[in-house]
Amino acid sequence: MSALGRHVLAEFYGCSAEILNDMQKIERTMVDAALEAGSEIREVAFHKFSPQGVSGVIVISESHLTIHTWPELGYAAVDVFTCGTKVDPWVSCNYLKEHLAAERLTAQEIARGIFDDEASVKAANF
Repeated sequence: MSALGRHVLAEFYGCSAEILNDMQKIERTMVDAALEAGSEIREVAFHKFSPQGVSGVIVISESHLTIHTWPELGYAAVDVFTCGTKVDPWVSCNYLKEHLAAERLTAQEIARGIFDDEASVKAANF
């Protein structure tokens, strides 16, 4: 089975509330996570919510990384979607686990754009 991309849906628990509420730190950490995996960054956009929380996206040539934080819960939801074979999304996830000071990471990988199995393509068309 070949796919166009790999999409990792990651959940980080037990993170530092201080880190999760610091927009500049989250942005720098996400950029560094993308670069660590060998991505080519195209655009960066982040927003700080009041009273707390940060959301952001890193658009990369290979697709994107996104984050949404809940500092009050020590929780962050992250997507790392990469296309091609050059960038491994798990490198970014492991980098984020360390730099968000997460106690626990749960994640699943979804293959995106599978075309060599005609049945899979038909099943997805409604």
